[in-house]
Amino acid sequence: MGAVSEEPVKAAFEPLLQFEMDMRTFLSDWQHCDQLSTFVARMISHNRTDPIRHSNFFSFALNELLEVSFRGGAPEGRIYCTAYRLDSTERLKLSFTCLPGQEEFYREAVSKTHGEDAVARYLGAISTELAPDREVVLLDLAINFDADVRLESCTPDSITFVVDLPLEGTIS
Repeated sequence: MGAVSEEPVKAAFEPLLQFEMDMRTFLSDWQHCDQLSTFVARMISHNRTDPIRHSNFFSFALNELLEVSFRGGAPEGRIYCTAYRLDSTERLKLSFTCLPGQEEFYREAVSKTHGEDAVARYLGAISTELAPDREVVLLDLAINFDADVRLESCTPDSITFVVDLPLEGTIS
């Protein structure tokens, strides 16, 4: 008879909702960022402790991530987004076609969200009067939402972000 494993089974993130859209259509109107984030947030927040608060925070975070794809996306291909949940954490997985050479920019921007100087970089960036760039948006998610931002995969023409947001009970 075989040995019984003593290791606990790790729970997996469960998919809640996903959408995909033609990238050219997505990029045709800035309002798509807000419309999609509001819809997804309302759909997945109904069973949280404070659904309105959760929806507002989730919508803001997703909108910021969609804006990253809006500013750096290429009109070819598709944009894919899936929302997952594991206990008190929401996971966003966003894949989109990007302009040639963007992979290195995104790798550096994501690594800066984990750096010791992330807060200082963020505060310095938001103190200017310039519109926030994609790096600042990723720093905003990491600092203000305690999000874990990472890249899951990259190809020369596409990128996949994975963002874990511990929204339930951590933001007051």
